Amino acid sequence: MCEYCGCQSLTTIDELTREHDEVVRLISHLRPAHQEGGVTRMAEVARQIARVLDPHTQVEEHGLFPALAADFPDQIAALEAEHRRVEAVLAEVADGATPSDPTWPDRLMEAMAMLRDHILKEQDGVFPAALANLSTEDWETVEATRAKAGSTLPQPAA
Repeated sequence: MCEYCGCQSLTTIDELTREHDEVVRLISHLRPAHQEGGVTRMAEVARQIARVLDPHTQVEEHGLFPALAADFPDQIAALEAEHRRVEAVLAEVADGATPSDPTWPDRLMEAMAMLRDHILKEQDGVFPAALANLSTEDWETVEATRAKAGSTLPQPAA
């Protein structure tokens, strides 16, 4: 994805980007399952996406976004609203069940299309803005939030 501003040289942004990449990879498994009517498979993939997004969203909403909200209030509010929309659809499979609502597969696909656009907004807008605007203290808060939230992804080899 984005490599033009150098923000991925920061460990925090690199981790968020790797999570985005994993979510996009998982989303790619939904289309074939949806076309085949595989609601059970879609639910499994949705749970995997939720596992990646949970710590990711915590880092954004408790670390990165508050540091940017004063300068970009409307954009941050819109991104948080999109998080809620995605979370609502993913929550329907959180208990391990396959949704019986016949509209769920289409709603999931719509939410995932929105999530792909959302990821681009973050990578092309939020991450470069963070690089340009966050203070050392802000980055320390983001890093502390990551330490608390953890990650579901393996750490890259050194």
